[in-house]
Amino acid sequence: MATTASAPARTRTATKVATKSAAKAPTTSTTLTITSKNYSSWSLRGWLVTRFSGLEFAENVLPPDDPSTRAEILLLSSSILVPCLTHDGIKVWDTLAIAEYLNEVCPKAGLLPADAKARAHCRAICGEMHSGFSALRSSLPMNLSGHFPNFKIWSRAQADIDHICSIWRDCLDTYGGPYLFGKKRTVADAMYAPVCTRFATYDVKLDTACADYCNLMLQEPEMKEWFSAAKAEKIDNIDELDVEF
Repeated sequence: MATTASAPARTRTATKVATKSAAKAPTTSTTLTITSKNYSSWSLRGWLVTRFSGLEFAENVLPPDDPSTRAEILLLSSSILVPCLTHDGIKVWDTLAIAEYLNEVCPKAGLLPADAKARAHCRAICGEMHSGFSALRSSLPMNLSGHFPNFKIWSRAQADIDHICSIWRDCLDTYGGPYLFGKKRTVADAMYAPVCTRFATYDVKLDTACADYCNLMLQEPEMKEWFSAAKAEKIDNIDELDVEF
């Protein structure tokens, strides 16, 4: 004859099971607000640097019909507020500020190089990407769903491309690759990753070193994950970005 456990025993057992189940289901209070995975280069930068940090986070994707989303994608917003990281009640919304914050809270991730000289160099080229290359941004917008072979590249955009390639070659020569600052991915790789997608979208001709770096970044597991999500994204085409000159 089967025996029935006493009420206190059943309570203790249920409590242990509940506690064990809770331990297996990690939760996070950290969120990263982003916009379109197909079109938003800044969302990709913020998402990548957060993934590189190892910090667990949930995505908060703004709807495509949100006016601020469209303004951000089309570079019409006077103040870019996405991506935005919320962590432990702290809100950080500028991509470089997010990177610096994550470097503080996740120091073992090595988001910035350990060497002071390399770290300064990394910050400098990240700053260039953050504030410069306006001709490239406007002429070759990020568009993961598009492919434009034989795309006409205007001289100002070509000057931006040439400068970016010079930055890449200098980093790869100085630090030995395969990433911009050596064997580990840093903030710099996250900042320049959307450029790799642009070069692929518009069939930009590159020298061997830069082409190899682009291919490396496009094959990173995080990039493949982002591309897969972008492909499944339900968003109306933004006609202004489906450009063919």
